[in-house]
Amino acid sequence: MAQTTPPAPPEIFARHRRLAQRARMRRLATRPDAARFLADDMIEDMLDRLSFLRHAPQTALIIGDVDHSLGTALAAQGVAVTHADPAALPGETGVDQEAPLPFAQGFDFIAVLGTLDTVNDLPGALVHLRRALAPDGLAMVSFTAAGSLPALRSVMLAADADRPAPRVHPQVDVRAGGQLLQRAGFADPVIDSRSLAVRYRSLTRLVQDLRDQGLSNCLARPGAPLGKAALARAQEAFAAAADAEGRVTETFEILTLSGWAKPLRAPKF
Repeated sequence: MAQTTPPAPPEIFARHRRLAQRARMRRLATRPDAARFLADDMIEDMLDRLSFLRHAPQTALIIGDVDHSLGTALAAQGVAVTHADPAALPGETGVDQEAPLPFAQGFDFIAVLGTLDTVNDLPGALVHLRRALAPDGLAMVSFTAAGSLPALRSVMLAADADRPAPRVHPQVDVRAGGQLLQRAGFADPVIDSRSLAVRYRSLTRLVQDLRDQGLSNCLARPGAPLGKAALARAQEAFAAAADAEGRVTETFEILTLSGWAKPLRAPKF
């Protein structure tokens, strides 16, 4: 029987826009006032998880560690760290996360920080991570997920009035995250999410924080830029949502997926 080639995943995100957005984020990250609260939270969470696990990696691959904070912490524990990024800087390895990772050896630990929420083939990206692990290796993946940016979604709907446009990315929830890990062949998967609430005085600052952290729109078919009238409606909607102190609370949901490179165990009935 002839084998059929599986269909290509739908193009939800534009690869060139994704890379340009990532490169811009890395440039903005050099500013002393650049927002980085999402990366800081992900790094702290991963280090906490490792401290509670009986897993002492000797080698680690870290993807998306913008200022190498996680790598520095692991290196201080004697871990040999390899840094990679879709928009690599000197001293890092460039990676296409929808293709096999360009490493000959397997890693005891792989961490991915905030780069997998905008790939078109997320199941394939997770399979590539699983294959890059050494036996008994552990992977942790964190990114913003379903439930994020409800205030911005509301503001953009008000801005677009009766002609809503795609402006906020589709996002993965906890249930889908578990299914993805299972499909990719990870053993003992753990999936959870947590919320970060950030208060803003202006829509401009919210948008700047999104750009600083690589969360602006990279959809393959984005909506048209906001005109003056639409921007005015957005500003009015933001002001209307403010509390007594003139601030709007925005929510960021961080999804963390972790799994092991171990033989899968048959379910017990």
